[in-house]
Amino acid sequence: MSQENVEIIRSWFEPFAASGEVDFSILHSDVEIYDHDLPDSRFHQGHDGFARWTEEWASAWDEYALTPEDYIDAGDRVVGVHRTTATGKASGITLDRQDAVIYTLRDGKIIRLDYFNNKPEALEAAGLSE
Repeated sequence: MSQENVEIIRSWFEPFAASGEVDFSILHSDVEIYDHDLPDSRFHQGHDGFARWTEEWASAWDEYALTPEDYIDAGDRVVGVHRTTATGKASGITLDRQDAVIYTLRDGKIIRLDYFNNKPEALEAAGLSE
């Protein structure tokens, strides 16, 4: 099942990264989103919460790109690693870093998403090491 989970995340994230379009059929209707990158980020839930979370993030950037780098099998979870590059809308600051997301799946759908601004923190949270 774990390799199947990796393929589910790969087939969901790569089109999202390329187009910004979300395939909500892979997100559980009660998906929980925890953004560990922003200390004051609020909890988001459901399809509307996911859309709000991604819109809030995108609104801060003049342009951005997400480039998939790796998918790490963690049983019922997958650690997705991607490169984030962006230019701040107001500040002009450029961002180039490796981010990671722990995707928890249930019955082939993403039920929880934990976003980290670096791979080591995500691996530690998933009970893995680099």
